[in-house]
Amino acid sequence: MTDEQRSRSRESARADARPSAAVYRRRRIVVGSAAGVLVLAIALVTAFLWPGFAVPEPLPTPTTTVTAPVPTPTISPAKRSGEQTALTKALPDTVLAFAQQTITNLPAWQDDHQAVESWTVTYADGKGADATTITLQAGQWSDAADASSFYTAQVKAAGTPVKDGAVEVGGKEAGQYALVPGEAGASLWWRNGTVVMHAQGAQDDLEAFYSAFPL
Repeated sequence: MTDEQRSRSRESARADARPSAAVYRRRRIVVGSAAGVLVLAIALVTAFLWPGFAVPEPLPTPTTTVTAPVPTPTISPAKRSGEQTALTKALPDTVLAFAQQTITNLPAWQDDHQAVESWTVTYADGKGADATTITLQAGQWSDAADASSFYTAQVKAAGTPVKDGAVEVGGKEAGQYALVPGEAGASLWWRNGTVVMHAQGAQDDLEAFYSAFPL
């Protein structure tokens, strides 16, 4: 055998020793499968041995807002008699649980403070001695300056307010309000343009009454 023949024989033997393309593909599949099994095994071990891992977070509990029903009167408002003015028509018959029981003329604001008209309105949430009452005085002046002067003087005479601020109508300031505590109950004064009102009763009741009052 010549040297050239021996060289060709060695090259043929080396070529026969190389793995075929099919063998390479099978090796890649085997290696990939082994890696996948290893990752799965690690995930399973971690899930069972690491507290909290792989446990889904609980869904957030929805927040429920409970709105209490608006109080309504348990008694009917008293029937009105006589001619009603624009002011008395604006005074509501019911405010929350309170119903109007009487409307009477208030001459003192007219005689002493030049109000065009003024009234005393009694509101109650029931009948009898156990009923809670709020007494409202309402008056109207010919111009806002006179109403403002009267309001300012009355608040000053009542004492130191624990709450006060602006009365807004349509986003614009139309007057002021002031809540003044007292031994026999609180007083809440407010002015809306040419109208001044004064409510007397328990402080908590007055604040709720004022917030719901339409004038």
